[in-house]
Amino acid sequence: MKRFLIVFFLLFSASGAFAQEFSQYNTGTLYDSFENPSQKSFTPDTSRSYAFNFFVPNFDANFTLTGDAQQTLKNRYINDNYNNSALQIGSGNKYNNVNVNANAYSIMFKAFSSFDGDVELGFFVDTKLDGRGAFTDESIALLNGSANFPNNAYNNIFNSRYSYQLYNEVGATYREQVTKQLAFGLKVGLVSGMSAQNVHIDQSSITFDKAADSATLRLQGTEQKAGFSKLPFSNPGIDVSIGTTYRTPDAFIIQTNLKNLGFIHWNKYAETYDFSGETGIYDLTSAKRETNVYDAVNDKVTGGKVIKGSYNTPLDGRFELSGSKSFLLSDEETDLRYAPTLILSKELFYSGFTTALVSPIQYQNYSFTLVTSYEDKLFKLGTQFMVKSHNAEFFIASSQLPQTADATAIALKSHSQIDKTGAFTGADISIGFSMKFGPVIEHPMNASHIPMGEEKGFLGRLWDKLFKPSDDKAMSE
Repeated sequence: MKRFLIVFFLLFSASGAFAQEFSQYNTGTLYDSFENPSQKSFTPDTSRSYAFNFFVPNFDANFTLTGDAQQTLKNRYINDNYNNSALQIGSGNKYNNVNVNANAYSIMFKAFSSFDGDVELGFFVDTKLDGRGAFTDESIALLNGSANFPNNAYNNIFNSRYSYQLYNEVGATYREQVTKQLAFGLKVGLVSGMSAQNVHIDQSSITFDKAADSATLRLQGTEQKAGFSKLPFSNPGIDVSIGTTYRTPDAFIIQTNLKNLGFIHWNKYAETYDFSGETGIYDLTSAKRETNVYDAVNDKVTGGKVIKGSYNTPLDGRFELSGSKSFLLSDEETDLRYAPTLILSKELFYSGFTTALVSPIQYQNYSFTLVTSYEDKLFKLGTQFMVKSHNAEFFIASSQLPQTADATAIALKSHSQIDKTGAFTGADISIGFSMKFGPVIEHPMNASHIPMGEEKGFLGRLWDKLFKPSDDKAMSE
């Protein structure tokens, strides 16, 4: 509990929280092809055969914080004091929600197979973090002692929860152009869990003794936590993503993705605490009141009966559906294009649902994108700038541009941000780079050598067997 409460302050200065990036949809970058496995990253007769990020991390960074505590935490970080005037004390049903997610590729490598049809094979290594929490106003106010609690006793005003899991992943991708209209992609990763914690406070109460500058806090709930042992894949899991891309006769691109469907099996040394009981908090008006609250809550949460044993947690799976169409805004020589993409994204194990509209304007090798999204009653506005040729690409983006600017000012302790209010506090940044090398991919008619092997990949040959008549049958008909 103590560690996660501290995270509230770190959010305004930390740079390492990650999440998915809608602005990469239908860009054809190496990053896009790993996130959306049916997306191609090579163009025959122009691209070279191998794509690699040369160990330059490709990542995006994101967090959001909603609720009354935004102003409180800004004051605490910038001015080193509390302003709890926005907090509502006594009901226990005003929650502050925080979301932190992660996705950072350290290795991305893909190869185009011209001998077995239009097939792309890839290998990747990445690190992910999924975290979310919901804390009552009173949980934040207690960090400032008893000053904002007019009554002497309260029930169930600290019923809060949070969870996170950090894991590494290594895996491979397969993408094939099954027909001229249909492409299929598969991404499979082996997961190694690094750290996880899940705290849920079901019941709570507090009684203040203001004359003695103390309080008696009672908490009841559960905590699960697990960590990395010395052996690789001691917390094993699997992560699967499946995607399809279909191009209609009128050039609409319809894409479906089932992303990050999987689980982690935390080993037998994982710990589960059932905590219930009272703890004392002292010196609530002293300079050490934060530390005293931290220690009291942490001792109670981790001080219950411990049961060691394995358990499973799901990954943050999503189903996504998108539609896109490209429009030429000028003559082909100028090559000014507009290619909007509408995306619907639904979390499979949580209630989150997102609608996003990605609107890129492309001029030759340069692209500027406007990204708008709506999720859990929050409207977000972002942009992306990308330079992309046939064999090199670089992009930088933010899906929460105004909030990212504000968060940067907060991190620099700008006093202008203290009283600035909004629906949420957040930040997001994405950066990616990769290059292609090797021989140029050539169509058979343009090739400088004679290709050997099948003209299609495995799925293409299977498709023909299932849906196309044999030559003998066609001739007899």
